[in-house]
Amino acid sequence: MNIVDYNTERTKLVMPEYGRVVQEMVDHAKSLEDKAERQRCANTIVALMAGMTKQSGDAEDFRQKLWNHLAAIANYELDIDYPVEIERLDESKAMHERIPYPQQRIARRHYGAIVEALTKKIESFENPQERKLFTEQVANQMKRSLGRWNRDAMNDEKILEDIAFYTDGKVSLLPNELKMKSDGEILNDVQQMTPAKKKKKKK
Repeated sequence: MNIVDYNTERTKLVMPEYGRVVQEMVDHAKSLEDKAERQRCANTIVALMAGMTKQSGDAEDFRQKLWNHLAAIANYELDIDYPVEIERLDESKAMHERIPYPQQRIARRHYGAIVEALTKKIESFENPQERKLFTEQVANQMKRSLGRWNRDAMNDEKILEDIAFYTDGKVSLLPNELKMKSDGEILNDVQQMTPAKKKKKKK
């Protein structure tokens, strides 16, 4: 049975301009039991957010804003060691700090624009270990997108082929070179991210 995820059944995004994929990645980070893994995931998310946002003003202020936004998206429930002192955003301040939502053509619509942006970020990691960890997170997010779109479409080799496509062949990997979640783990993630339907009251 395919899992159909309608916009009307999804939870409201805290900061819509970052898109649902970022919200889901933050929710996934919150669910991780290992703090070091949560920290790595948070660093990856902030790197993605930085790539989506045009820097304006001082670099340190920009960095502060990104971590403030991450904390807000996590509803201040993400247990990590933040590199800055988090400033809580009230509604008016959050509105003032809105960023333009990226408008672009999507090559693989089932992944979405933000997942495509993630793949473009892979090449920027010079450290091989950091690059591998980032690639694993991207690949697993792509698998979640496929699981939400059509569970029968989940295929590790196809995902790696798509990563090679997005990076113009610069990132070409075999399944045994990357640690990807099993289909069952991915579907469990998807189920947790999909709000349960409310039962209609009988008249």
